Amino acid sequence: MNELLSTEIYAGRTLGDFISFDFLAALVGDLLAAVVVLFLGFIIAGWVSRRIRAVAERHKRLDQTLFDFLSNIARYVVIGLSVLIVMSTFGIQTTSLVAVIGAAGLAIGLALQGTLSNVAAGVMLIFFRPIKLGDFVTINGESGTVKSINLNFTELASVGNVQIIIPNSEVWGNTITNFSAYPTRQAEWTFGVGYNADLHLVEKVILDTLMSDPRFLADPAPTVKVTELGASSVDFLARAWVKREDFFGYSKDMNRDVKIALDAAGVEIPFPNRTVHIIKDD
Repeated sequence: MNELLSTEIYAGRTLGDFISFDFLAALVGDLLAAVVVLFLGFIIAGWVSRRIRAVAERHKRLDQTLFDFLSNIARYVVIGLSVLIVMSTFGIQTTSLVAVIGAAGLAIGLALQGTLSNVAAGVMLIFFRPIKLGDFVTINGESGTVKSINLNFTELASVGNVQIIIPNSEVWGNTITNFSAYPTRQAEWTFGVGYNADLHLVEKVILDTLMSDPRFLADPAPTVKVTELGASSVDFLARAWVKREDFFGYSKDMNRDVKIALDAAGVEIPFPNRTVHIIKDD
């Protein structure tokens, strides 16, 4: 039943007219049409949403978070259009309704400025993707693995598997340190040896130890250089490259392995020394 016919049927009716056969037939027809439109709308909305998600599932290089967001937007748009069609079927002026909804949205927006700032930041995070699911990051002083990014907040899991919730406005408006952005990372150590040590031997021992681990990457080349003549030690700065996923394990293991290698080579690793002079009064 089109909008014109529906308007003519419902307008100017008295209570007695509501029980007429023609009116009841038109009402039932409109109700059935509304049910069919809503039913088809929900089916189409679900189908469109699944198709969009499937694109990200087929192409692993695409960001799943972005396509989840787009699929939800598409679903609600289709459902909203279905509701507007149903309202038009019953002769409701959708133009006026949209104006009322817009005014109400403005009032709600002014009342929920903080929440909407999080939503706006969430949209920016999803579209520009400075972080992705599974990245290890530091945001606003909090470190952890990104577990979810939605329109209101970002969820991290700390190294100890503790949930951290950060409002999106604080994520987008702060410095983000993403340790997972690049496939390789440079590990760095400082090793101190005694002043009587053979510096060429120390350099060779450290370098050989770094290179002997299978996680070591030969390109870029590692470096082992004297960087400081300290108060009680000669300090060597060592740097080597590894794959991102090997960084933490390799960094920690080399502290142990270099110490063992220096001990085996007879190289002294000194303790800080302090000389205390005691002056006695006569």
